[in-house]
Amino acid sequence: MSEPLAVAAKNLAEEFTAAGVRDRLDFLLEFSDNLAPLPQRYLDHPDLLERVEECQAPVFLFTEVEDGLVSTFFSAPEEAPTTRGFAGILHELLNLRSVAEVLAFSDEFPDTLGLAEAVSPLRLRGMRAMLYRLKRQVREKNAV
Repeated sequence: MSEPLAVAAKNLAEEFTAAGVRDRLDFLLEFSDNLAPLPQRYLDHPDLLERVEECQAPVFLFTEVEDGLVSTFFSAPEEAPTTRGFAGILHELLNLRSVAEVLAFSDEFPDTLGLAEAVSPLRLRGMRAMLYRLKRQVREKNAV
């Protein structure tokens, strides 16, 4: 992660908005395909993961904070590629970032991707909910 989070997020948003609506969906699907699988320690203990109730598909997440760095973990079914794509974007941008960077990350980021024309408002609400829960977990774990 050589570039600051704000720069990475801005560049990604520009890539999305520069593309046509159909291409934005294809780009989102690439993130879906690249979502990292859960490590075995979470596969063995799914009870540690938090469900994102606002998502139509069963999406779960968990964060770890160690030495000031945030690790993000997501589980989303393959048959929900839009939701997996959102999780993949958040993972790519926020994983292994500092606590300060993650907490300062804009809550409005999902709106900067230009996906409102391509997906339902309910799906965008799900991405905002993922981000909200992720940041809440980071705040809670950082306070310990």
